[in-house]
Amino acid sequence: MKQFSIYGINPVSEALRSERYRIKEVWVAKGRDLARLQGIMDMAASKGVPIKQVERSQLDSLTANAPHQGIVGFIDQCNYADLDAILRPDEGIPFLLVLDGIEDPRNLGALIRTADACGVWGVIIPKDRSAGITPAVAKSSAGAVFHLPVVRVANIPTTLRQIKERGIWVVGAAAEAHTDLFHQDLTSPLAVVIGGEGKGLRPLIKRECDFLVSIPMKSKVNSLNASVAGSIILYEVIRQREHNPHP
Repeated sequence: MKQFSIYGINPVSEALRSERYRIKEVWVAKGRDLARLQGIMDMAASKGVPIKQVERSQLDSLTANAPHQGIVGFIDQCNYADLDAILRPDEGIPFLLVLDGIEDPRNLGALIRTADACGVWGVIIPKDRSAGITPAVAKSSAGAVFHLPVVRVANIPTTLRQIKERGIWVVGAAAEAHTDLFHQDLTSPLAVVIGGEGKGLRPLIKRECDFLVSIPMKSKVNSLNASVAGSIILYEVIRQREHNPHP
């Protein structure tokens, strides 16, 4: 299986802590970075992960000058989870995030990071017209991708129908929706669907949603960055569930 490098203090730390991934080797830059990387190096050593000190220029070349913070880890190519693996009926009220064509790795990583913070059970992305799990996504997620299952499916509409068959409501984010998310009950078993950058939800996806919600806007700009919009909706779900727990 092809391996790839992950870079940055948080991604490497979280990959070392993860029960779903195994780092095969860690490279650290020689010099002044070693002191602040000592904790990660100790963690790697305790897990039997080889550590290699290299010149910073080697890390720059390996990561195409990405902000690696003096550390790179090598893991196997990401293994995506199965849909059944993220549907855990015995663990409370279902909470899923479905991303319809997020192409910017930074947005995908940010959404995975927020989803993990909000207790989402898993993130679903399409195989086509979407960013996959890459080193840049791992960096943007601050390593959350190594803890939160990501499911990659061939067909989002089909997957939404399968989700609804499990008794989970599907809510889509759409700027033109007449109901804003603060006036919609989000305490039920839920899958939140966020559309791609600039395009929003595709018509076929909207038809599969049980209802649509919008985010109230006070300015003339009528849309938000996909990761920001998704974060607002996920945290509103948490707020409602904490104040109005579903029976």
